[in-house]
Amino acid sequence: MNIFLDTANIDEIKKVNELGLLDGITTNPSIISKSGRKFTEVIKEIASIVEGPVSAEVIATDYEGMIKEGVELAAIADNVVVKVPLNMVGLKAVNEFTNRGIATNVTLCFSANQALLAAKAGATFISPFLGRLDDVGQDGLELISEIREMYDNYGYETEILAASIRHPIHFKEVALRGADCVTLPYSVFAQLFQHPLTDLGLQKFIEDSKSINW
Repeated sequence: MNIFLDTANIDEIKKVNELGLLDGITTNPSIISKSGRKFTEVIKEIASIVEGPVSAEVIATDYEGMIKEGVELAAIADNVVVKVPLNMVGLKAVNEFTNRGIATNVTLCFSANQALLAAKAGATFISPFLGRLDDVGQDGLELISEIREMYDNYGYETEILAASIRHPIHFKEVALRGADCVTLPYSVFAQLFQHPLTDLGLQKFIEDSKSINW
């Protein structure tokens, strides 16, 4: 499963990239606005650091605006993926981007029906939002299973990019259910390394090593 970081924080991106564990980046206008920098400048810098896909979201809500912005974003770097919302206008734009050879990430997916439509439109990635479904009493993890089964039934190549990851259990479960990728905030990524028995074991090794004659 590919691991993406959901951030526009350059320091976080560099830190994870140096570990050799970073496969891509997802961003959105809300995340980038916190940087206080120009949108396109941030995307360009991220794309120069990360070899994998970098999702950059269109802001326009009309078809012509989405196409204009998407083409401009795709021109920033070869690894930029145009992120569009999952609605009729968005999927119409996805179809056009696909015809132009521009990779897309369809975001704000909350049902298997939506995911199937996105795949038919030619989406490169589909982003189901687990945490937000959990927030309203629905099973976000079950959605991953449903999409996986649908895509496998019909041979769709759209990759499932599990999003809105709130904790390490989400990470483990989406991997078990066949997600192709997962995007998570740095705070959750850091938790993946942690286990109390690892800490205790390391402490014991350190204590024992004091008696070793190197």
